[in-house]
Amino acid sequence: MKKTYYNEWLNDWMQSWDISLWGAADIHTLCFSIGGDIEPYPGAVSWAIPMSPNIMAGLNKGPTQAYADAYSQINVRIGEVAQLLSKAIAQKGFRVYPLAASDRTDKKNIRGEFPHKTAATLSGLGWVGRHCQLVTRPFGPWVRLGTVFTDMPMVFGTPLNRGYCGTCHACVHACPAGALSGKDWKPGIERKEILDAAACDQWKKEHYFQFNNGHNCGICSSVCPYGLKHLGRSQNLSA
Repeated sequence: MKKTYYNEWLNDWMQSWDISLWGAADIHTLCFSIGGDIEPYPGAVSWAIPMSPNIMAGLNKGPTQAYADAYSQINVRIGEVAQLLSKAIAQKGFRVYPLAASDRTDKKNIRGEFPHKTAATLSGLGWVGRHCQLVTRPFGPWVRLGTVFTDMPMVFGTPLNRGYCGTCHACVHACPAGALSGKDWKPGIERKEILDAAACDQWKKEHYFQFNNGHNCGICSSVCPYGLKHLGRSQNLSA
């Protein structure tokens, strides 16, 4: 069966769950195995679920309870979609592994099993901004990401190999922890070159612990011009 068949099937499946931004990533060069599998997964399905632009634009002075609630609710939805998609792919006879929406498996280095952003950039959904978050054309960085690994044949998206932030440093100047270096992202760059994850994490725990135990901030994301463009478009549509 042609690879395009599975892409068409995935597109229909995603549409049925009202997910408009998704892609397939070629990860075979990463030699990545997970979940007890010995054979590395050659591909991954990546998708983005947008956050409310009104909530995100209101984070310039810090997180809100509305944001913390939406963050948790969308993480639950990502988990549900990942499990259902995994079941559907497995029923077609392929190996599959759903990545948790937000789970620190390496608490010392503040990391999960695999960066959702890596699958997203490899599938062409967006690039990593100076705030170390995925930036998409439709929604800016105001999204949460999901990933499912599989060996199902797919036509892979075109990876992004550079950022499109230009000379903008709004997020760098906005970060209250001073955790952003301002360096441009490119594939293969280490996270520490862009983000001091420890400084970011400490600031959130010291100042915003009431919001999901210090996992939420959003200040840097709230000032992103790509997100604010999304806000403007959504307001025009509702006018």
